Amino acid sequence: MPDIVVFDYGSGNVRSAQRALETTGAHVTITSDFDAALAADGLFVPGVGAFGACAQQLRSVRGDQIIERRLAGGRPVMGICVGMQVFFDSGTEHGTLVPGINQWPGQVVELKADVLPHMGWNTVTAAQKSAMFQGISDERFYFVHSFAVTQWELDVSGAFTPPLVTWSHYGQDFVAAVENGPLWATQFHPEKSGDAGLQLLANWVAYVESVK
Repeated sequence: MPDIVVFDYGSGNVRSAQRALETTGAHVTITSDFDAALAADGLFVPGVGAFGACAQQLRSVRGDQIIERRLAGGRPVMGICVGMQVFFDSGTEHGTLVPGINQWPGQVVELKADVLPHMGWNTVTAAQKSAMFQGISDERFYFVHSFAVTQWELDVSGAFTPPLVTWSHYGQDFVAAVENGPLWATQFHPEKSGDAGLQLLANWVAYVESVK
């Protein structure tokens, strides 16, 4: 089974992520060490709290460089919750635009919903041929967030393989998950999503194993 690093950059419940990933049989380490994160078969990036703080903390331990190098070599990375949001180029906080780490174009904005945060179980509309949602496309997943990406902006005309984008709805449609080659991400918390979430993590670990 593959070696997985849960990236401990100061934002996210790394212990619950570790426990959930260990149910797949993978060997899981929690660290912020540059070389260990670069060398792992798979890198798991959690994230909670404010977009700007997460992006800043990630950069402070050169997480943006690690992610860039891993993806350039086709090495798997997965982000969850704010750990997904920071992959986009910007987010809004208190009316101010804050830079992300710019793996995908797009802006993280406050959801237009009567009640925030969006907290609890919700369905998703999984992308066709999704490896992430193999066997669990009709399940519900656990969300806790007030901000999300509501428009997918990546231009995939030409030679690029289109990413698989999964959507959900709370007040408005928003991106719930993305599979983009070696970069996977979910807005929801798979580690809090019961058996369906554990299966999704198992699907990711199986992908990591297949490309190591």
